[in-house]
Amino acid sequence: MSSRTAIEWTDATWNPSTGCSEVSPGCAHCYAKMFAERFRGVKGHHFEQGFDLRLWPERLELPLRWREPKRIFVNSMSGLFHPEIPGRFVARVWETMQRAHWHTFQILTKRPERMPGLLGELGLQEPPLANVWIGTSIENRRFVQRAEHLRRTPTAVRFISAEPLLGPLVSKRRRWSDGYVGPSLCLTGIDWLIVGGESGPGHRPIQPAWVRDLRDRCQARGVAFFFKQWGGPRPTSGGRELDGRTHDEMPVADGIDRPRRNHSTIRATRRPAAAGRRAEGDRVAHADDRRGLEQPDRTASSVARAIAALKPGVPDRKIAGVSDASPTPSTGIS
Repeated sequence: MSSRTAIEWTDATWNPSTGCSEVSPGCAHCYAKMFAERFRGVKGHHFEQGFDLRLWPERLELPLRWREPKRIFVNSMSGLFHPEIPGRFVARVWETMQRAHWHTFQILTKRPERMPGLLGELGLQEPPLANVWIGTSIENRRFVQRAEHLRRTPTAVRFISAEPLLGPLVSKRRRWSDGYVGPSLCLTGIDWLIVGGESGPGHRPIQPAWVRDLRDRCQARGVAFFFKQWGGPRPTSGGRELDGRTHDEMPVADGIDRPRRNHSTIRATRRPAAAGRRAEGDRVAHADDRRGLEQPDRTASSVARAIAALKPGVPDRKIAGVSDASPTPSTGIS
C-alpha cells in the first residue's frame, strides 16, 4: 500500500484487505502471495499472517488523506470480491471511493461473478460512481466468460487485464486450430485492455502473436490498448515495446481521466449497455485540475442509503462465519 507505485497503469495502491486464495492458473506465480509469504511469522509485520485473508478497517479512509488526484489500484494485494470478504466491508470501501471523488479507483478481480449480485443487493449500482473503474483478469481462453459478468456490472469504465497472458484469446472460428472449442474474447462493452507477460521465477512465456491479435482487435473496435510488459525473470527483462513502439493508451471517462507518463487516451465508447451506465459527453481533466475537489458528488445519497440499510451486527448472509464482530477472517491458500 503506497501513495506511489511502479505499476505502469496506476499511480498508487490501496489495500483495505490483504491476502487471497487461488482461483485459476493466473494465480500460480502470484507476485502478491510470493511477497507476503516471505514475512509469515515475522511478529508485528503487516504480513505476519502471510497471504491469509485479512481485513484492515483502519485503512479504509487512507485515500481521503491523499489530496493530489490519483489513479488508485484497489487491493493490489488482495481481491475485493473474494467470497470471504463481507458485503458490509465492500460497502464501506464504496463509501470511501464516493467521498474521495477527486481520485479514480481501479478495481480488478478474478471473481467477477460475485459483482453484479452483491453490488445490486447493496444498492451500489444505481447510479454507478463516476470515479470507479471495474475490471476482471482473463489469462487464457477458458476464462473469457469473466467478461460477461463484467458487462453485467454498471460502472464508469470496464477493463480487462490479460496479465499474465498464458495463451491466445482470439480465434477466427469457434473451433480453434488446436481443436479446442469455445468463444474468443468479446470486447463489446469493454473500454480498456491491459496485456502483459508473466515475470518472476518459473515465468510462463508469452507469444507475440497472442499480443498482436489483441492489439488488432482493440484497434478495430476502438478499445484502449495498454501493453505492460513482455515479462521474464524480472518485469523489465523483455521491455515494453511491441513492433517498435510502446502502447500506453488509457480510457477517457467523464471528467476523471488525468493523463500521466505521456499516455495517449482513447475516449471510452458510450453504449446503451447495462442500466445505469453513463452516456454523457467525455472530457479530459489534467493533473493540475483541482475542480473535482469542490464538485458535489451526485451519488453520495445513494451510497449513504446503502450503508444505512445494512443492519449493524447482522452477519453477511453470503459468507458463513463472518460478521462485523470478526473483522479479520483468515483463510488458507487453496
